[in-house]
Amino acid sequence: MIPWDSGHWLNPPVAAKTAQDGLFVTASRGSDFWQRTSYGFERDTGHALLRPFAEGSAVEVSFFVSYDRTFDQAGLLVRVDPTIWVKAGVEISDGVPQLGAVATRGSSDWSMAPVPEWAGREVTIRASWSDAALTLRARVGEEPWRMLRLTPFPPPGTLTEAGPYCCAPERDGLTVRFVAWREGPPDAALH
Repeated sequence: MIPWDSGHWLNPPVAAKTAQDGLFVTASRGSDFWQRTSYGFERDTGHALLRPFAEGSAVEVSFFVSYDRTFDQAGLLVRVDPTIWVKAGVEISDGVPQLGAVATRGSSDWSMAPVPEWAGREVTIRASWSDAALTLRARVGEEPWRMLRLTPFPPPGTLTEAGPYCCAPERDGLTVRFVAWREGPPDAALH
């Protein structure tokens, strides 16, 4: 397990409290990560607890989907700078939890799939970085991993950080409970 106090905040949240049962993060209204595509805005205001992430390794974040307002979101952020990053997690869209990922290189894209059965449950997001690519996987509880995305990522030597993130683009009061932050070797194979 990675200790919560080993990271630094990109955009400190309204509150971050460590307890025996996790890290509780309260997001500020208007917080988000997005660059231009379709919506036109550029946001780099989401809350992320980051530490170095090296090519040839993997990082995981576990949290509870205990939120239900439009665009509330939590998960894992892998970041080089404001214009090169990937976020993966669960976001409320169209009234239900959606498992999604956004890959950004100047402009953001977005892929998602509904997971209404994940509401209220513990979700783990995993990023494995090898061969100049990120492999993103997700699961709920101890269920099998689901492949979420494979995306090109900067080659070795690029200063990169990763860790838990949350955003509340449209409301006050979102608090997310993160329960684990882990690192280890990259996945041995794509399948």
